[in-house]
Amino acid sequence: MKNIPTLFEWAGDMKTFEQLFNRFYDKVLKDDLLGEVFKNMSPEHRVQVAHFVAEVFGGDKLYTMADNGSHAAMIGKHIGKMLTEEKRQRWVQLLLHTADEVGLKSDPEFRSAFVGYIEWGSRLAVINSQLTENPMEEAEPMPRWGWGETGGPYEP
Repeated sequence: MKNIPTLFEWAGDMKTFEQLFNRFYDKVLKDDLLGEVFKNMSPEHRVQVAHFVAEVFGGDKLYTMADNGSHAAMIGKHIGKMLTEEKRQRWVQLLLHTADEVGLKSDPEFRSAFVGYIEWGSRLAVINSQLTENPMEEAEPMPRWGWGETGGPYEP
């Protein structure tokens, strides 16, 4: 049996994720469509998103332990933001361009998993941004993303 690394291990380390999201949010703040959405983000936002994605990909639990976050807390950040499909697509486009710029692994298997997660998460963000209350219980577990397929259709 092969020892298959987690997506986090394959990508590199926490510095990889922090570099990716630092550079990404530099672009977001300058973007005509997204800049307004993120102009008031907290100084901790970049590192918290890096910690969140790293944890989802199998890294240390820095988001849930050091940042006192949860999946419900991340969902809650999107409630009432009224995100559009156009904004979601721009967000994804900028993140994928940034991933290339910082040299994130580009093998097909990793990028398929990475893009799959970014598509899944950003589409959930749009859905949840239309709500006025967080639908998720605080005790819901963090998502875990791996090399395989999703578990079936989304049913709210």
